[in-house]
Amino acid sequence: MIRQDPDFNVNKDRSGDGNTLLHYACHSDSGSAVIPLLLAHPGIDVNLKDDNGYTAYFGAFYYGRTSCVREMLKDSRVKVNEPHSNGFTPLWFAASYGQIDIIKWCIASGREMDLGTPGDDETDAIGAAKKRAFWYIDDLKTRKTEVETLLERFKSDATETRHAVRVELGWYDEAAAEMFALVVFVSDGLLRTKDTTIPTPAARFFSIAAQLPLELQMVLCCRVMGSCKEIIPGKESEVAFRELATIYCLKSTSC
Repeated sequence: MIRQDPDFNVNKDRSGDGNTLLHYACHSDSGSAVIPLLLAHPGIDVNLKDDNGYTAYFGAFYYGRTSCVREMLKDSRVKVNEPHSNGFTPLWFAASYGQIDIIKWCIASGREMDLGTPGDDETDAIGAAKKRAFWYIDDLKTRKTEVETLLERFKSDATETRHAVRVELGWYDEAAAEMFALVVFVSDGLLRTKDTTIPTPAARFFSIAAQLPLELQMVLCCRVMGSCKEIIPGKESEVAFRELATIYCLKSTSC
């Protein structure tokens, strides 16, 4: 629908209570597959609130959709600390309900982490984790304790905590794999960089990497992204990359 209709209204209220397609995607287990397509729409407003005061990003927290939070974190337009209309923030909500996995990905993303004002019942994330609400649920009690410990570590040393979380989650390896995929796309002519007289650092990187043998491309991407594991190129991965390029029409995409 989006690709075939140039006048498609991606911000349309689809439910009568302010929920757009992006809201619905962020509410769903499988929504992360649709989110990149919606975010690519030139007219989308990524920070629209529904009638209940939730942005789509906040909705992903509300429904505990870790994969959706990860996709939304990749878009710099998303206001990750945008509060609900009542004042509480996504991070405060996540800490209140012990959403340890979501919080780890928020830290790993490198986006701003607003821990809130100490003692503020609507923004203090560490304080929200300490509260004994629902502590009769053993699993929630454990997760809230983990959240408290993690956020205290982050407050004390954000850089070291982010690095440790990224290693734990395999963030560096995943980033290196994505970088390697892009380099392969450029090398095979399936993706083009912007043609500028003064290339950006990213364009310069891809123009150099595309001239290297496949094995050196892999090593370069691993080193640039700080990956500690091997990414082994093979025929299957090459075919998969080509199929992805065909599906998403990367010929017309600039990076």
